Amino acid sequence: MTKIQDLNPEYITDKKGRKKSVVIPIEEFEELLEDIEDLVTAAERKDEPTISHKDLLDELKKDDLI
Repeated sequence: MTKIQDLNPEYITDKKGRKKSVVIPIEEFEELLEDIEDLVTAAERKDEPTISHKDLLDELKKDDLI
């Protein structure tokens, strides 16, 4: 996950020096988008039922995934 202190923003200001926009490297922007997508997915799934770690492992073994 992207940390705010790792961003290297450049600010675009108006004539009075008020920040109006921010520019960040495309790589950092893409990482932020991925982080947002992950958060949206987690929020959408928060009410889904869960299974125990053991049951997950059993299911993965049954499907020959591990």
